[in-house]
Amino acid sequence: MLPLFIGSSLLAQEEQDLGTEVVNVVKPYTPSVSDAFKVRETPLLDDSVTTRKKDVRYEIFSVPVASTFTPAKGQAATVEKSEPMKLYDSYASLGFGNYTSVLAELFSNFQISRTDNAGIFFRHNSSQGDIDDVLLENKFYDTKLDGNYISRQRDLAYEVNAGVQHQLFNWYGLNPLFNEAEMGVVDAIDPQQTYFSAYAGGEVQMDESTFQEARGKLSILTDAFSSSEFRGELGVGFDFPVDDFSINLQGDLDFLSGGFDRDYANLMKLDYSYLITGITPAFNYTEDDFTVSLGAAVVFGFDLKNSSTDFYVYPRINASYRLVDEVLIAYGGADGGLRQNSYDQFRQENPFVSPTLWIAPTNEQYDAFLGLKGKASNTVGYNLRVSYGSQENRALFQANPYKGMSVNFEGYENGNSFGIVYDDIRTLSVFGELKVEISDNFSLGLNGSFYQYDLTNQAEPWNLPDFEASLYSNFNITEQIYGGVSFFFVGERKDLFMNETTPLLPPTLMSLDSYFDLNAHVGYRVNDRFNIFLNGSNLTGQNYQKWMNFPVQRIQALLGATYKFDW
Repeated sequence: MLPLFIGSSLLAQEEQDLGTEVVNVVKPYTPSVSDAFKVRETPLLDDSVTTRKKDVRYEIFSVPVASTFTPAKGQAATVEKSEPMKLYDSYASLGFGNYTSVLAELFSNFQISRTDNAGIFFRHNSSQGDIDDVLLENKFYDTKLDGNYISRQRDLAYEVNAGVQHQLFNWYGLNPLFNEAEMGVVDAIDPQQTYFSAYAGGEVQMDESTFQEARGKLSILTDAFSSSEFRGELGVGFDFPVDDFSINLQGDLDFLSGGFDRDYANLMKLDYSYLITGITPAFNYTEDDFTVSLGAAVVFGFDLKNSSTDFYVYPRINASYRLVDEVLIAYGGADGGLRQNSYDQFRQENPFVSPTLWIAPTNEQYDAFLGLKGKASNTVGYNLRVSYGSQENRALFQANPYKGMSVNFEGYENGNSFGIVYDDIRTLSVFGELKVEISDNFSLGLNGSFYQYDLTNQAEPWNLPDFEASLYSNFNITEQIYGGVSFFFVGERKDLFMNETTPLLPPTLMSLDSYFDLNAHVGYRVNDRFNIFLNGSNLTGQNYQKWMNFPVQRIQALLGATYKFDW
């Protein structure tokens, strides 16, 4: 009721007439400041109801519990420490096998100082041959001695090396036209060929410097038929870092000169001399999972014998992208170059070549490739690649023509040696590889390559297989017993038999059957210094032909021992 009463009183005052009145101010207005007061930080409460805080008391109510458990005293577990493997600076191996085979090796490393060391390596491998159904001598010797000196400083590392090699082979691959009735001619054939080679070289590498590396090598080769070859190689590398990328610059020089006393037709002397020099700039960029190198090689090729010069430009491109961490990496690129062919290179690939070769470089116009690699798991890795390339003047081994039977012929003129022919070839290849490394005690690898050739002039890609595969494994059975297995498969190849005694008949196309070679080795560690090994080769006993009319030894076994030591 109180609010309604007050409202009525106000309404009555508004309706009353107050009239007018004059007010005279006698004293002037003098303003003054009233006393200031401080506001309390904690204001006083003047509530009608004041709640008083309750006192709270905290107490712990403990109840004793009887227990009969007595904990045992802790004792630290002991870890068995395996003794670190003793590393020796030197070792010597010696082994003997059937076919009167001998294997000897000696390696020794000498620590000159904390940063410098020197080493020597000697190896001898020989066999007296005794291949089934072979009429000519077929023994071989291969002896090699190498030495080096290495220094690794803080920002500089360099190495100098040198070596010599002596090899003896026999052109024992007589064609089937020879028979027992012509043993007089066969006995007069001297099929022996010897090679002597030597080299000296070095390399320098620098860190934290624009100048990255320099390398050089000089090598010579001679044989029993007065053939000779000299080769000099030089290369330098520079790297220019710019922000997030770098520019790499490579320079190369390759000089080759040599000659043979005669060609296979005995018409002329063969001399050759080539100089290949080039420069390769490349742009390198890396960001997170992406890496790319874009470059091009500018190359000049000089045929010094015929006074001709050629100019080439080749791609040098490489790129990779990590699609799924280490599981899946895509890569690709393109490469090319003017490849220097040499007598030394040919005789290492095929020791039964004749000393009558036409030597010329190969123009590898391009080799483009795409691939995937990575790890399927922590122990399994893989690599898949497909490539397509074009080569001008690619070298192919082909059997030399059969000239007939004469005691006046050289040891390689009986259709029992190989020459070189050249052709322009385009090659499609598919490669796959699988690696398994379960532990230090077991590893397994498998790879294979398929090739398809498109030739310009030759009827077949002579002595090139269409398929190759290999499998290898290494394992430790116990701490003392170890072993390994390797398996090689080479597909069918083609060669040509040419009979100059019947010039009216066309050459005969020959097929070399595919072959596989199973090898194994096992060893026993007597102690940390001495172990015994047994090696087996061609365990399936195939008498296959790697080259036409050149069968190999059947089952080969070699028993030996290795001793490690310090001087």
